Amino acid sequence: MPNPNRGACGFQSSEFEQEYDRPSKSQLKREMTALQKLGEELIAESRDRVKRVPMPEDVRDAILECQQIKDHEGRRRQLQYVGKKMRTLDEEEIAVIQKTLDSWKGLSKADTAAMHALERRRDKLLADDGALTALLEQHPEVDAQQLRALIRNARKEQAENRPPKAYREIFQLLKQLQSKTSSPAADQNDEAEEE
Repeated sequence: MPNPNRGACGFQSSEFEQEYDRPSKSQLKREMTALQKLGEELIAESRDRVKRVPMPEDVRDAILECQQIKDHEGRRRQLQYVGKKMRTLDEEEIAVIQKTLDSWKGLSKADTAAMHALERRRDKLLADDGALTALLEQHPEVDAQQLRALIRNARKEQAENRPPKAYREIFQLLKQLQSKTSSPAADQNDEAEEE
């Protein structure tokens, strides 16, 4: 006698299929791994930065604790615990943490580029007197005599292989000038947004 559940005898494959209304096991594992990697990124940051990230206190404590552990196996277990704590967060909290980390990455690149630009400008000042004239035209409030003395001292330091005290002072002066010029522009942008 033929089995009614086999072949063309009335068995339809969709009859016994279950519909899953939840994510697959693989999808859950991918999400858990992503959260653990997010925790690893937080652990790699400095303690001060971690303290500024908006997150529940228990998650922050687990991350700060993991930063202190030096033993390989202990750190691995604590990292698993951080991943477990990260899974307790809701999507909004995770999005805020991710946004904060992304902004730090972008800011650090911008800061590095700005610092390199200041270093190039300092080197131009030491190499060419025309660069000093251009700087004084852009910033008439700068004490020209003091800046000339710093440039002269920095050149002398380089020639005699002495510690670069004046060289660093020029950089700090340029940094102050840049912050003064960028802050009024930021204030104007804030005023324009308010209107």
